[in-house]
Amino acid sequence: MSINVNPAQTYEPIFYVADEHEHPEGASTMLGFWIYLMSDCLIFAILFATFGVLGGNYAAGPAPKDLFDLSQAALNTSMLLLSSITYGFAMLSMQNSRVGATQAWLAITGLFGLAFLGIEISEFAHMIHEGATPERSAFLSSFFTLVGTHGLHVTFGLIWMVTLMTQVWRFGLIEANRRRLMCLSMFWHFLDVVWIGVFTFVYLMGMLR
Repeated sequence: MSINVNPAQTYEPIFYVADEHEHPEGASTMLGFWIYLMSDCLIFAILFATFGVLGGNYAAGPAPKDLFDLSQAALNTSMLLLSSITYGFAMLSMQNSRVGATQAWLAITGLFGLAFLGIEISEFAHMIHEGATPERSAFLSSFFTLVGTHGLHVTFGLIWMVTLMTQVWRFGLIEANRRRLMCLSMFWHFLDVVWIGVFTFVYLMGMLR
């Protein structure tokens, strides 16, 4: 059996063209930030679960009724709720390309955030002065860890906010700054939702125990 090969026969190379889809600018940034928020949700879920397990172990020490001031906690909650509203106004101003109004609303948001942190630090200082330190009981350990972690997130958000205000002042509302402000908006509102959980689960339900 023989195979005939035609030497004159030529073979054309085959090229494959990849049909790539276009991705909108900043899509990877927003996806990455959503993944980060989901990881933060897991962290707070663990802290809430830990408080749920340990929150009733007072070790013959002070209980929530001995330590919590609901009027102060409600005032602190209102500070964070108002900061979310003012950040919403900042985003509306950004969509209308009003740089000055955006900066003004961000500054007001930052002031509400600072007020929130000030009240929280004052509460911590009073509790520690009364001897209710984190090592006093499992309840206090879980309380300081949960509320303190949220406070650290607010502090980070305020630093991020000041950084973005500087960027907007230098470069205006360019696309990159708009995207960063959107990410901070999601982060800030996320902290608001977490704090509502803290106020309900830690303060209100703690007073009912």
